[in-house]
Amino acid sequence: MRLSPYASDTHMKYKLFRFLNRYRWALFFAAIGPGIITANADNDAGGITTYSLAGAQFGYGMLWVLFAITISLAITQEMGARMAAVTGKGFGDLIRERFGAKWAAFGILIMLIANLSNTVAEFAGIAASMSIFHVSKYISVPICAVAIAVLVIKLDYRRVQNIFLISGVVYLSYVVSGIMAHPDWNAALKACVVPTVNFSSAYLIMALGVIGTTVTPWGQFFIQSYFVDKRLRIEQINYARVDVYVGSFFTNFIAFFIIVACASTIWVHHLQINEAADAARALMPLAGRFAGVLFAVGLLNASLLSGAVLPLASAYATCETFGWESGVDRRFSEAPTFFTLFAFIIIGSAAVVLIPKMPLIQIMFLSQVLNGILLPIILIFALKLTNDKSIMGDYTNSKIFNFLAQVTIWGLIAITVLLLFSPLFPGAH
Repeated sequence: MRLSPYASDTHMKYKLFRFLNRYRWALFFAAIGPGIITANADNDAGGITTYSLAGAQFGYGMLWVLFAITISLAITQEMGARMAAVTGKGFGDLIRERFGAKWAAFGILIMLIANLSNTVAEFAGIAASMSIFHVSKYISVPICAVAIAVLVIKLDYRRVQNIFLISGVVYLSYVVSGIMAHPDWNAALKACVVPTVNFSSAYLIMALGVIGTTVTPWGQFFIQSYFVDKRLRIEQINYARVDVYVGSFFTNFIAFFIIVACASTIWVHHLQINEAADAARALMPLAGRFAGVLFAVGLLNASLLSGAVLPLASAYATCETFGWESGVDRRFSEAPTFFTLFAFIIIGSAAVVLIPKMPLIQIMFLSQVLNGILLPIILIFALKLTNDKSIMGDYTNSKIFNFLAQVTIWGLIAITVLLLFSPLFPGAH
């Protein structure tokens, strides 16, 4: 039976609609991943330790910092995704081309200084989480280091990304732990929007740590490199933005429950903790053994994810800056420096954790503070690049993006200055 011209036209439109719809979904799934992975990796062992200490020492008092910095994280990560889509180049690449090799080396040095201590913190997190299950660090750390190295070196980009994304589901264990702690929800939600500020050194260090573990120097390099490795195209930029914004919300949604869990148990009962593993142990009698075990599982998962992502960020940025081949999809023979550097950082960081009496807790927390101190330098590079029409064309920053990024930069500088001068005001509380 022959269709009428009208029916035939309708049928063709329907087929075209279905094709375009499938095409849009294909573009969406091709774009998502790096934003969520980068944001999840922000909640690493050092980050969980910092959030745990924030809740244990200041109750709900740091939640307003977390709420504010969520916007900054979304803005800065979107800038990285947009630079990747427009230029097809990594952050280190663009710094070298725009500002010269010396400035690029300076930027990489800042990132590596912060990153190496962060990577040590990840393996310290593996050791701490497994110790709750009575597994020695001399067993857990080497096994996990080898597993991470083999995973990234042997598998292709798609499989590595899928594993990273699946691991993000485990972060929901912190939501369960937070709910089981039976917090004062009214106080917690009020603390998100009503700042509680003092100018003591302890408070300022903690605020800098919370910021530094959320918006990180390595994250700015990694998200751009990972989107480049994913071959993000400009027509996919809106999908990449969804990826970035969802990731930014999710990472601080999880951080909210970590702070809440510790504030409603450890802080309320005036207990002292030194690390995230102590928080997991403290939660067991206060919120139930299951809540404590989930907290420990979350710490292990976060440490494993970031133990892979941070060395990748270092390898990506270094190779891009010096013009060496890089990429998870490449064979070892195609990018030997990339994979060698990746493996070296993992092995070196794991070895540091195995040194007896190494002050791992101080390394885990202070690495996040160092992130916060060094971050403004990296963000200044990002701001200059994303406002350069010769690089970004019609995709330069909007006024609101520039304003929010500048607030983040100047806020970090202000906290650092206050921290330096806080000993002059011993009466601050």
